[in-house]
Amino acid sequence: MHRVLCQIIDAVTIKLAESKDGTVRFEVRAKPRAKKSRITGTRGDALEVAIAAPPVDGAANEELVRFLAQVLGVPRRSVEIVRGETSQQKLVAVAGLDRATVLARLSSEP
Repeated sequence: MHRVLCQIIDAVTIKLAESKDGTVRFEVRAKPRAKKSRITGTRGDALEVAIAAPPVDGAANEELVRFLAQVLGVPRRSVEIVRGETSQQKLVAVAGLDRATVLARLSSEP
């Protein structure tokens, strides 16, 4: 059972679900081949992230995990792509942080 928290970032809502094991999950819309990795806003319930890597041989997924780990202040091993490895729409799980902390750190990213 997941508890879902909806929060407003840039006047749009994203959903954060926290599972019993303490991981926080949220949808990400990845946009590869950007000049710089950054959070660009939201799209629907998903966080939109520009990725500074091409979608070839898993490079964009690796950069997404690296970038989110940096933004959230956790080791790379704490960030996992649960679903959507070959799609722009992904489900990401973060271990070691609660919903409020994930939300605060995503919201504070310029």
